[in-house]
Amino acid sequence: MSDDSDMEKTEPASQQRIDKARENGDVPRSRELATCTILLAAGAGLYMSGGSMLQQLKATLMSGLTFDRAQAFDFSLLLTRQGGHLADLLVAFAPLAGILMLVALASPLLIGGWLFSTQALLPNFGRMNLFSGLAKLVSMNALVELGKALAKAAIVGSISYLVMSREISEVLGLMVEPVQAGTLHTSKLLFTSYMLIVMGLVIIAVIDAPYQMWSYAKKMMMTRQEVRQEAKESEGNPEIKAKIRAQQREMARRRMMSEVPTADVVVTNPTHYAVALKYTDGKMGAPQVVAKGADAVAAKIRELAAANNVPLLEAPPLARALFRHVELGDPIPETLYTAVAEVLAYVFQLKAYKSDGGNRPEKPLDIDVPAGLDPLNPSA
Repeated sequence: MSDDSDMEKTEPASQQRIDKARENGDVPRSRELATCTILLAAGAGLYMSGGSMLQQLKATLMSGLTFDRAQAFDFSLLLTRQGGHLADLLVAFAPLAGILMLVALASPLLIGGWLFSTQALLPNFGRMNLFSGLAKLVSMNALVELGKALAKAAIVGSISYLVMSREISEVLGLMVEPVQAGTLHTSKLLFTSYMLIVMGLVIIAVIDAPYQMWSYAKKMMMTRQEVRQEAKESEGNPEIKAKIRAQQREMARRRMMSEVPTADVVVTNPTHYAVALKYTDGKMGAPQVVAKGADAVAAKIRELAAANNVPLLEAPPLARALFRHVELGDPIPETLYTAVAEVLAYVFQLKAYKSDGGNRPEKPLDIDVPAGLDPLNPSA
């Protein structure tokens, strides 16, 4: 039962999966929305610049049908003149073309965004599979596309019928109107019919855009097994990472233990904690913690210290304070200078006694630790 649930696509797509699909040119798209935006932009462009375009077409047509005797017998003059007419037409249509180009470039930002992928251009022989092609013909997506095509045909047909039924008298009246007035009236009727049809297509686009986003999100959903596999690939196998961390801790512990023989003193709890201190006059601003540990690690530190003749000093409050508040390799804080100085003074006296003889120094007892530094007595 668990295996079956792991293979069901119940998890939302991860960002890594979405990015990979985008690299392959797979993003949500609504062709209906893009078509509608371009058609609306064309209508707006015609509304704003249609008058000037019509006047330019009229002037070009009149000029093109008028020529003198020289142009009739000199073909090069006629070509030059027609080239000028073509340039005038390009200038007249430039605003509309510019608007359509800008909208065509901006429409992908509505859904999916701009996408530049070379993967979509590579040959994919899987698309030539006859059986997969037949399966697509009866898929849900094919049924949706068929529904949209039927809806568009119904909307365009219905709006066209209603417009023609309503304006039939005006259409028939165009035959008796003067040419100039009839032309303007015809343009108005065509523009009105065009915009009504586009408004009908907007309904389909408003429905299609959310559907495409929902369909894309559903297609990109992942199974639990895919989520786990992706986590392993992106973050690494947890078991391997645990082994690496264990090896790193072991290496750090070995490096720390190698510093114990060079320490000046090991302050103990005496059994739970052990902290090794080292101070080199002229090289260190303050004594440093070169090793520290608790329980088994503390026992190992004490064993190494004893084997290498490093003095051991029982000072439970100081050992606890050093273990809690000083990181490995860091100098001790100023609040512990006095306590550590008392310890180091004893250590240096002990070294002098071993080398020169004399009276053996007494171990310091009841080393004071500033209030709040001892974890077992924070309010002391």
